[in-house]
Amino acid sequence: MAIVLGRTIHLYGIGRQQFLANVAWVRHEVCHVKQYRQYGILWFLWLYLAEYRRHGYMQNRFEVAARAAEKEPGIVEGVEIV
Repeated sequence: MAIVLGRTIHLYGIGRQQFLANVAWVRHEVCHVKQYRQYGILWFLWLYLAEYRRHGYMQNRFEVAARAAEKEPGIVEGVEIV
């Protein structure tokens, strides 16, 4: 499991190397990092939760965008993975 807060991807129940080996998953979470950048931490959390409440997880526009980003190699540009 991974949760993004601001610019940090927090991993639970999976190691760093396993996460990094899953390119689609990395792209998905990087998309959330960029969403935080775009809206700011508090505003993004508010928007995300409002979307979740209205549309659920699968139809949440931020999750839809993150799933689309899984196929986008360029999404990781401008993000440093340390």
